[in-house]
Amino acid sequence: MRNNQQGTINILLIPFILLTVLFIGAVSFGIWAYLGQQDWKNNAQPKIDSAVAVAIANTKSEDQKDFLQQEKKPLRTYNGPSDYGSIKMQYPKTWAGYVPISGSNSASPIDGYFYPYIVPAVTDISKTFALRVQVQTKAYTDALTELSNKQQSGLVQVTSYALPQQPDVIGVKVTGTIQDNKTGTMVILPLRDKTLKIWTDGNDFLNDYNDIILKNFTFSP
Repeated sequence: MRNNQQGTINILLIPFILLTVLFIGAVSFGIWAYLGQQDWKNNAQPKIDSAVAVAIANTKSEDQKDFLQQEKKPLRTYNGPSDYGSIKMQYPKTWAGYVPISGSNSASPIDGYFYPYIVPAVTDISKTFALRVQVQTKAYTDALTELSNKQQSGLVQVTSYALPQQPDVIGVKVTGTIQDNKTGTMVILPLRDKTLKIWTDGNDFLNDYNDIILKNFTFSP
């Protein structure tokens, strides 16, 4: 008789435990749902305002980028003297340029500097520029020898390169510490018995360098 009563109690205990667990789960879910509803009710407008502010900021940023790109057009053109390769280069109209031509007695008879709006002091070696263009009197092979030393030291990476408008003139593109302890990207090309260098300091103007400068650059090799 005693065993019977104990078995009955055990059988009744299991459903009771299950009902208790389900009840606790239902109450917990109800509390969580209620708190979530209250949070949304109390903070819905701030959340909406925050989402709208982010969307507006993103739109303004894209509009600003589009505006700045349009401001660069129409492109300006620089034409160099025939003695130094008849360089023809297009650059954004929002850039200013300073291109002294010092003649064949100089190590760099053409030494150009370009930067948005106003060219920084060219005598300050700490300044960085959107674009530099140089014709050097040294031979292309000598320029490559100097470059090889940097490459072996791991300061630069070098790949073969040709301007899009002149695929028959093969030079190199260099990335890394290009000169004066400045990082950037430089193209070096043979120009008769001389060397042509085109580069940008850092990465701020790399898109313009690739998409505008190099894309449209031509010269007489």
